[in-house]
Amino acid sequence: MDGQSRKDSYMRIIAVSLFILLAFAGMAFALYIISVATTIYMVVLGIFLLVLSIISGLFNIFAAFLYYRSHYYNTYIERLKSKLKPLTKFPSVAIAMTVYNEDPAMVKKNFKRLMGLKYPRNMVKYYMLDDSTKPYNRSSLEAFCKSVGATYIHRKDRSGFKAGNLNNMIRQCREELIAIFDYDEYLINTNFLIDTVPFFQDEKVGYVQTEKQNADGNFFSDSVKLFDGFFFKFIQPARALDNTAIFAGSCGIIRKKTLEDVGGFPEYVIEDTFFSFESDVHNYKGLYLPKVYAHGEPINTFTALVKQQWRYNYGDTQFLFYFLKNKPKDIKRGSKLWSIDYLTHGFGLNYLSVMLLLFTLASIMIVFSNLPFTHLSIFQFANLNSMAFYFETVGAMSFVLSLMVPIILTKMYFKSTRKGIMLFLLNFALIIARTKAFVSALLKIDPSGTWKRSIDVRRLDIVSAIRNTKYELSFSGILFIFGYLAAISNNITGGIWLLFYGMLYLCTTLMAYKYG
Repeated sequence: MDGQSRKDSYMRIIAVSLFILLAFAGMAFALYIISVATTIYMVVLGIFLLVLSIISGLFNIFAAFLYYRSHYYNTYIERLKSKLKPLTKFPSVAIAMTVYNEDPAMVKKNFKRLMGLKYPRNMVKYYMLDDSTKPYNRSSLEAFCKSVGATYIHRKDRSGFKAGNLNNMIRQCREELIAIFDYDEYLINTNFLIDTVPFFQDEKVGYVQTEKQNADGNFFSDSVKLFDGFFFKFIQPARALDNTAIFAGSCGIIRKKTLEDVGGFPEYVIEDTFFSFESDVHNYKGLYLPKVYAHGEPINTFTALVKQQWRYNYGDTQFLFYFLKNKPKDIKRGSKLWSIDYLTHGFGLNYLSVMLLLFTLASIMIVFSNLPFTHLSIFQFANLNSMAFYFETVGAMSFVLSLMVPIILTKMYFKSTRKGIMLFLLNFALIIARTKAFVSALLKIDPSGTWKRSIDVRRLDIVSAIRNTKYELSFSGILFIFGYLAAISNNITGGIWLLFYGMLYLCTTLMAYKYG
C-alpha cells in the first residue's frame, strides 16, 4: 500500500468512527431520558427521541458503510474498462438538450459546444427539446437549430415537465442510444461518447452516468457544489459496485431499449431517480463513470438553492412512497442491500430536514421537562460523580458530532474547513423549505409550487429576505423566546441550547439577505 492509499484508508476509518459515534451517542442520550423519567410525559418524550435516534443512527451507519465502500470503486471501474473491446461498429446516438424559457444565448453556446463531440458524425443526431412559452425564445432557437442541422421539437404544453419532454422525443427518435444534457451544461471534454458508449457492449447495461459538477463561482456557490460532491464521490461509487448507480438526469447516456422496456421516463418531479429504479426492476445495470465531462452553471443565490432543494425533496418523498408501493418481492440481480440503497436515497433529504426539525422540537420539550440535569447549577453539572454529567455529555457529544462530521469530511476531501461550516449552516437554513416540500408531497400538492417571490430579490435587500423567510424567522424567534424563558428560570444549559438552535434557524434569513 503506497502513502496516498494508506492516508486515504486512515481518513476513512476516522470518518466511519465519527459516524458510528454519532449514531450511538444519540441513542444513549434517549435511553437516559427514559431511565430517569418520572412521568408518562417524559417516558413518551424519551421513546419519541429514541425512535428518532434509532432512525438517525441507522441512516448514519449505512452512510458510513457507503462511504467506506466507495473506496474500492476505482479498482472496479478500471477492471471493467480493461475488459472492453475497441469499437468496430458505432451505435447511433441521439444528443438531447431540454430547454424551458432559458436564455437563448446560453442555450445556443452550450448546444453548439455539444456538436463538437468526438464520434462518427453520421452516427449522431442532435435534438433540442424546447418547452419554452416565450415566442422570442421559440423562434430564436428554432432558427438556430435549422442553421446547424439539429432537430427542433416544441410542445404546446408542459405535461410531465422534463420527463414528458424527453418522452415526447423518445417516441420520435430512432437512435440506439440517447445522451442527455441540461441547457446550462458546457462541455469540457469532447470524449464523452468515446468513453461511455463502449460500456454498452454489455447488453444488460441500461445507462452510464458520469460525474456532474458545476463550474466554479463565488464562495457560496463553491460550498453548494459540495452537496453534489459528496453524492458523486461517495454514494454513487458505492451503489455502482452493485450496478445500481442513480441516473442523475443529465451528463449521462441511456440505451433506448431500456427506456422502451420501462415505459419511458416516469413523469415525476425527479424523473431520473424513478427511471433508475424501474431500470433496476427490469434487470438492467446502471454504471457510473467518475469523470467530469461538462460544467453546469454555478448556483450563486440562496433562492436558487432553495428552489433546487425543494424540488429534490418533493421528488425524493414521492419516490420513497412509490418505492414502498412498487418494490418487487424479489430481484433477479443485485445486492441484498438493494432495498436499503433506495430507502436511504429517498430518505436522505428528509433526514437532513424533517428529522432535524423533530430533534429541535424534542429539544424544546426536554428543556422544559422535569429531567434532573435541566435544573442543575453549573457547579452541580460539573460534578464528575453525577450521572447527569455523563449523560448530558453524551447528548452534547451527539450535537457536536453532527456539526463536526461534515466539517471534518469537507476538510479531508475538499481541503476547506470554511466550506464545511457553510454546509452545516446551509442544512439548517434549508430545514423548513425541505420540510414544506415533504408535506407538499404527502398532501400531493402541485409540484410546480415552490419558494415564491413577488419581486426579484436583490442582494442585501433585507425586506425581501424577511418576507421570503417569514416561517423560518418566526420559528427562530420562538426558539429565542423559549431559550430566554429557560435562562431566567435558572436553566442555563437549556437556555443556551435553545438560543444556539435559534441562531442556526436564523441562518435562513441571513443567507437570503447576503446571497439573495
